[in-house]
Amino acid sequence: MNDNERMISREYIRRLMHHTIRLLVCVTLISSSVYAQPTPPVNDSLYLSLEQLFALGAKANLQLTADRLQEQVAYERTRTARTDRLPDITVGLRAGVLGQPVVFERGLSHATRPESPDWQQNYALDVDQPLYHGGRIRYAIRQADIEKEIARLQTAADEADVKLTLLQHYLELFSLYKQHDVLTRNIAESERRLQDIRRLKREGLITNNDVLRSEMQLTDDRLSLLETENNIRLASQQLDILLGLDERLLLCPDTLLLRTDYTVEACDDYIHQAYWGDPSMQLLQQQTKLAQNHIRQVRAEQLPRLSLYASNTLARPVSRTQADMYNNSWNVGLSLSYSLDALYSRRHRLNEADRQLDLRRNAEVQQQQYLRHTVRTAYLKHEEALRRVEALRLSVRQAEENYRIMRNRYLNQLAILTDLLDADRLRLNAELQLTTARTDVIYTYYQLQRAVGKI
Repeated sequence: MNDNERMISREYIRRLMHHTIRLLVCVTLISSSVYAQPTPPVNDSLYLSLEQLFALGAKANLQLTADRLQEQVAYERTRTARTDRLPDITVGLRAGVLGQPVVFERGLSHATRPESPDWQQNYALDVDQPLYHGGRIRYAIRQADIEKEIARLQTAADEADVKLTLLQHYLELFSLYKQHDVLTRNIAESERRLQDIRRLKREGLITNNDVLRSEMQLTDDRLSLLETENNIRLASQQLDILLGLDERLLLCPDTLLLRTDYTVEACDDYIHQAYWGDPSMQLLQQQTKLAQNHIRQVRAEQLPRLSLYASNTLARPVSRTQADMYNNSWNVGLSLSYSLDALYSRRHRLNEADRQLDLRRNAEVQQQQYLRHTVRTAYLKHEEALRRVEALRLSVRQAEENYRIMRNRYLNQLAILTDLLDADRLRLNAELQLTTARTDVIYTYYQLQRAVGKI
């Protein structure tokens, strides 16, 4: 077989391997796991898209479950705060034994014991309707509404962080699958190269040393492939735990991620969007509103309280004459009260509330600085990853051409085996670096989306 025929045959096999390797990798890993584990694993795999990853992760995460419960608590707190505008209604019932009264007509002598009933009863209905409390009720309702919004934003911020963490694990698994493809193709090429070397050995053109070194290189590649397969199983197991799935289920990531066009806007646009879209920034803004509302609550405490009250009482016996009869009485009026301690305690409490507001505003400025740094870092890293992909694509092509030249030169006894193996290792490293750069493009893009609150 001449060089042209061998090149055509190699190209055909390479294309065939490229189309079938992705279908076989899951089956290969599952089959190997049957022999590697003492207990029978679940012989099943699951294709997992990015949308499914985020949906399952948000549902299974315990921190997000706690955040949703906190949202429900905050919602009930808003309903409770609104009930303070309704009247306080009290119904009372008092019944008991009435002792024998003793009447002294002259000093403490000549005591008489008049006739009186032995049982007393008292039925009361009291209503107190707030009319004006200086804004205390209104500000309490506003506080509950702000706390409800804070709980929602906390859930959104935690959910965005959870998604970004899941994406890290997902891209790690994705990278391992691509690494598995590269190593598989490299092993196939090494096996073909070893056949050619053995043929040259039989023809007496090279020594047995080249055969042994090629076999050692092939063994190292197979061990690297085995290590990658184990890492795939471990990464898949870690994702299974985070997603609440069976730990023995083998996950297969979406390979279409590399075909997506991850275009970005201007960096300043992302920074502006982050100021208004980042859930953490919105949460701090709500906390600032909460501090401002607290100042209004403190100021409202120095204002008087005005309420409308009404009461109706049915009692037996008549308290004044002890006659065994029911007596019904009612009254309606206004109640005005003022807390005198507000005169000397309000100033210190108001100063404390002002300092709390300053702290909240300071936290907003710090978050803005952090967002600017985060957005610019992710933006530059994204551009860097894009350029690295373009450069490494060229490097892969150059490494492929270099390997082809060195292989032909070696088969024609114009180069030594060390040069050929170095060219092979250079080609392998270039492909692995290209895989890493592609995953960096995806991750830095979603870092930008996280900063502006779009995931």
